[in-house]
Amino acid sequence: MCVGSQEEAQSWGHSSDRVPGAAAPSLRRSGRGKTKPLMTEFSVKSTIISRYAFTTVSCRMLNRASEDQDIEFQMQIPAAAFITNFTMLIGDKVYQGEITEREKKSGDRVKEKRNKTTEENGEKGTEIFRASAVIPSKDKAAFFLSYEELLQRRLGKYEHSISVRPQQLSGRLSVDVNILESAGIASLEVLPLHNSRQRGSGRGEDDSGPPPSTVINQNETFANIIFKPTVVQQARIAQNGILGDFIIRYDVNREQSIGDIQVLNGYFVHYFAPKDLPPLPKNVVFVLDSSASMVGTKLRQTKDALFTILHDLRPQDHFSIIGFSNRIKVWKDHLISVTPDSIRDGKVYIHHMSPTGGTDINGALQRAIRLLNKYVAHSGIGDRSVSLIVFLTDGKPTVGETHTLKILNNTREAARGQVCIFTIGIGNDVDFRLLEKLSLENCGLTRRVHEEEDAGSQLIGFYDEIRTPLLSDIRIDYPPSSVVQATKTLFPNYFNGSEIIIAGKLVDRKLDHLHVEVTASNSKKFIILKTDVPVGPQKAGKDVTGSPRPGGDGEGDPNHIERLWSYLTTKELLSSWLQSDDEPEKERLRQRAQALAVSYRFLTPFTSMKLRGPVPRMDGLEEAHGMSAAMGPEPVVQSVRGAGTQPGPLLKKPYQPRIKISKTSVRGFRREEQIFSNVMKFPFASILEL
Repeated sequence: MCVGSQEEAQSWGHSSDRVPGAAAPSLRRSGRGKTKPLMTEFSVKSTIISRYAFTTVSCRMLNRASEDQDIEFQMQIPAAAFITNFTMLIGDKVYQGEITEREKKSGDRVKEKRNKTTEENGEKGTEIFRASAVIPSKDKAAFFLSYEELLQRRLGKYEHSISVRPQQLSGRLSVDVNILESAGIASLEVLPLHNSRQRGSGRGEDDSGPPPSTVINQNETFANIIFKPTVVQQARIAQNGILGDFIIRYDVNREQSIGDIQVLNGYFVHYFAPKDLPPLPKNVVFVLDSSASMVGTKLRQTKDALFTILHDLRPQDHFSIIGFSNRIKVWKDHLISVTPDSIRDGKVYIHHMSPTGGTDINGALQRAIRLLNKYVAHSGIGDRSVSLIVFLTDGKPTVGETHTLKILNNTREAARGQVCIFTIGIGNDVDFRLLEKLSLENCGLTRRVHEEEDAGSQLIGFYDEIRTPLLSDIRIDYPPSSVVQATKTLFPNYFNGSEIIIAGKLVDRKLDHLHVEVTASNSKKFIILKTDVPVGPQKAGKDVTGSPRPGGDGEGDPNHIERLWSYLTTKELLSSWLQSDDEPEKERLRQRAQALAVSYRFLTPFTSMKLRGPVPRMDGLEEAHGMSAAMGPEPVVQSVRGAGTQPGPLLKKPYQPRIKISKTSVRGFRREEQIFSNVMKFPFASILEL
């Protein structure tokens, strides 16, 4: 989307017409009453190959005014995505992004106040990329942004979400998505446009069908989805051009119990998602913040959600409930088996919780872990069950131990890798970074719920993802003589509807078979799966369907499996860096992550972008960028800083384009990345004057 000045953006943000969660501002102009820039095209092209998505956004603008005008391009992208390219065309000049190592300085000195300015500026689980420049009078500009992500399977579906918020009606607006899955597409649906922050809870989704003008063509292994609304159709959806998220959900066929292994040019990926297994018993403690700040709607919605979740527990499960404020209030001092009477008593206990006092996060976690450890030690069911804590709070630690590092250390030492902690943070005052690290260090997940969202439905949706553990203590082994540089191969749990993904390099590209061993525990026995998987060599330039693919960035044909491996490896290095408290180890992880990100042109906390240019535009450049989603990445943008450039020749009047680029975040872990990138929404960092 392309928008206008900061002043108009701020006033628009206070308008009553603003759609919740929409990426701020509408078009800005050089002055009131002036002709605003016209968006001539807004298009998004995505190609998903074996769950790995390449996406390119194109936005073209025309300055119809008789004076220069500021223009801003902004796009919401998934928080899990890496930006891989940004290019700007202003008139006949090209400004190209280039990824370089980021210098180690001023990283941790960004004020917390800056973090808070970014949290209200995007859908849940998204980031906002912004770039602004000045378009000369009667001239044109085009912006091209590319990013990549590995789709995660949740509740039995992969979800690909594209933000369609051009901020004005566009004569040419299109979304074009190709999906190629060699295993076969088992199901595919296009959801209605989604325009609130609350995204799919897994229950009660609107099932009214895809947006108007959506066309779906599909066969066994390929699908093409095109959304191309006319101006009239756009206006019926939203006069202001904020259409919402275009969401595709799909799943693939699964036949082998050992999983699906794909190989291309010396790299492999292993997708493991077994089904038809009996659920593991759960030992679960629900830990609910009942401090004074939870008063009103938040606590009521949370109680209602827990009533629903308690009814969903299975007879073989055991549970307890803790409410905490400045005091720790435990329902029972031991875990209780699931019976109609215990569910009723638990609901009564939750109903009578009242908000009061402060927030003793450390004390509540310690008590919950002791309950679980005590039960596992005395029941003898340890290897045949999964111990979980579902922890919900809306604040920061204010009572008892309040030092973040001590809380993390205390929790890690008490849990000893035997208890997985799943955290939910409600509202803007929560210490989300603490919750995220608690989950990262204790084999869990985390979610954030914004103030205006329904905390209850979010809690239920989150619980749905972990309600059915099928395996624990999973280990996947490959012969060291055949595989090197594999991503993580040890996993504490596998939940129904999710997926375990491992990627690595093959020592011998001509390998015919790959030996795979999977060991794990389920509810009845210790499982060992062994097999030799055929992995015949595949030719370069072929995608998973065997059809020819266009050339990439001039450095040889792109390999989607290699890029998937680099994406997953970089993510794991960043996660390990975030968790580590050992400075030498953190530095080693930083260097490895940085080298990989520079090599594969990923935007990370440890890479920066230099804008090169201006250079004269070459014929075919725009078409090349339009195809980049199908081809893989071209030169890429990560975090942003200025680069020395030589000015181009004078235009029809003295003119120097002013370019600002920033990338803001709405999630805790990505906010940590931005702290080290030093690019926040306010004030704009990294201003490049050309």
